[in-house]
Amino acid sequence: MIEVLVPLTRSPYRVVVGSGLLAESGRILTKVLTPRRCALVTDTNVAPLYAAIVQKSLEDSGFQPVLITIPAGEASKSLSQTEKICDAMIAAGLDRSSLLVALGGGVIGDLAGFAASIYYRGIPFIQIPTTIVAQVDSSIGGKTGVNASGGKNLIGAFHQPSLVIADVDALASLPPREFNEGFAEVIKHAAIRDPSMLDELDDLAPLVARNVGIKATIVGEDEFETKGVRALLNFGHTIGHGIEAAAGYGELLHGEAISLGLVAACRLSVAKAGLPQIQCDRILAALQKYDLPLRLASNISTESILQALRKDKKFHSGAVRFVLLRSLGDAFVSKEITEDDLITAIESLR
Repeated sequence: MIEVLVPLTRSPYRVVVGSGLLAESGRILTKVLTPRRCALVTDTNVAPLYAAIVQKSLEDSGFQPVLITIPAGEASKSLSQTEKICDAMIAAGLDRSSLLVALGGGVIGDLAGFAASIYYRGIPFIQIPTTIVAQVDSSIGGKTGVNASGGKNLIGAFHQPSLVIADVDALASLPPREFNEGFAEVIKHAAIRDPSMLDELDDLAPLVARNVGIKATIVGEDEFETKGVRALLNFGHTIGHGIEAAAGYGELLHGEAISLGLVAACRLSVAKAGLPQIQCDRILAALQKYDLPLRLASNISTESILQALRKDKKFHSGAVRFVLLRSLGDAFVSKEITEDDLITAIESLR
């Protein structure tokens, strides 16, 4: 078991990474919070696999869990599902002294975390991520939220978990496509902070812990994204989120859209920031190794991507803050990228 501290000033917490942790989740949780009534929120894909294991572990440690299961998929990351979770918690008699446990991938973590942030004006929550994307990225840092009709993650709140339990055994149940998509976030972390990781992508537990360490350090430096440091985690995400929205949520997996965003960001970095082409090619080769897309489907128009981009949180007063690389491991936020540059980068994906 590997422990990584997220070093926040007001509310530091641990991320625990290892094997066999689902069955130990209740015991691990008692080191952080006293047993109490809690909601165990998961989805229809994860519930048959792991809900009973976690529920029993919680019960054995004195917690009183109420299972709440929502439909799997990006469409559930919505205000309507947030309301259903809150209504189910109210019906179960959970109150401000209760706890929420989020068991699942990034959708569940973001959605359940958002519900926890607003329920009785905020209750503690625990992340138990079951996908690579969630274990290395979305479960850490306290960004919770849901999608709006106009864009991804536009409604949300910062609400840090009290603990993250990442059991790498859960990754064995992922279909190949869902397994591979997580490596887009791993490759992003390598690009912005640790390029040596591009050559060491195979040993899961240490790899997850290494990525958690990168995310934890950045979040610790800039918890609320006010200093420009945390914005570096958006490398590949500006165009990636635009592609994800334009394709229709669920058509492309998050990591697949981010892969295309990484390709575009690398090419802009070569053109605008002096990233050596050979380093750009290393990133593309890593994406290709995990069958992540490098080309944009012809049915996704450039204009539809731009429409989604204009609603993105990274736009300020019509200007975009775009993360570029000077070299591998040396990322920065540029305000010099124009809409014409974005169009060129998108078209280069075709």
